[in-house]
Amino acid sequence: MQRRVSAGLVNIGGSTAIKSHKVTAGQRVELKTPDSAAKDGTEVPFEIRFEDDYLAVVYKPAGVIVHPAPGNSSGTLVESLARIMPLAAGAGEHRPGIVHRLDKDTSGAIVVAKTDATYHQLIAMMRRREIKRQYSALVAGSFELPAGRIEAPVARSERDPTRNSVSPKGKAAATLFRVAEPLGDMSLIDIELETGRTHQIRVHFVHIGHPVLGDKIYGRSTKVMAESIGLQRMFLHAKSLEFVHPATGASVAVHEPLPEDLEEALETARKLVP
Repeated sequence: MQRRVSAGLVNIGGSTAIKSHKVTAGQRVELKTPDSAAKDGTEVPFEIRFEDDYLAVVYKPAGVIVHPAPGNSSGTLVESLARIMPLAAGAGEHRPGIVHRLDKDTSGAIVVAKTDATYHQLIAMMRRREIKRQYSALVAGSFELPAGRIEAPVARSERDPTRNSVSPKGKAAATLFRVAEPLGDMSLIDIELETGRTHQIRVHFVHIGHPVLGDKIYGRSTKVMAESIGLQRMFLHAKSLEFVHPATGASVAVHEPLPEDLEEALETARKLVP
């Protein structure tokens, strides 16, 4: 209830309630649901790939912010979803329903919870690594081995709070990868997350000297290379989600092909290979 008051979902006497307000006899209390109280922000594009009474798997295009954050208080995926479905309040005041997130410039599949029970079940499944999340990325450089595993703790950067970095003070993080297609001084790779730290893929690959092409924060050194193939944003795409439904026991599998802009950049990269 405190979270709902903080989120502006409670009105008393026609006005938005604050936590310190003391209710008196005769006052009318109105409790809104998250979907009826969604902000009047800009609608953002998305597509529903799977939905039932418990959860939904959604395709998020690049450029869409998942949930409100400092500097981006409206025009988010959460707001648009809340207009058409209930979202689990237990996920937090500003991120109802969000089990995991994708960066603004990352496209692909994301799962959201409709009920608190489902949210907690999905979070537990994440921790047990029972939700398979795979990504496609185009990174700088070539690899000597066809596959590998990056295990390096990730922490908030002490110099810049908007960035993360590999640090012994960080939380354990592990990323599996396989080279899907060598492309000269670039490589298309398939990635599977064992953990889900913020910016994990981007941090891990710049750490081993293979930054994601077009990454304006961690991969600035790839700017010229990205421009050479017409890449306008980071080449990182959440291509699949697979898990056993926590309520029904059914298998849920959603696969997302590369969006048009990344496919075009990849085709250009192939033409540049000697």
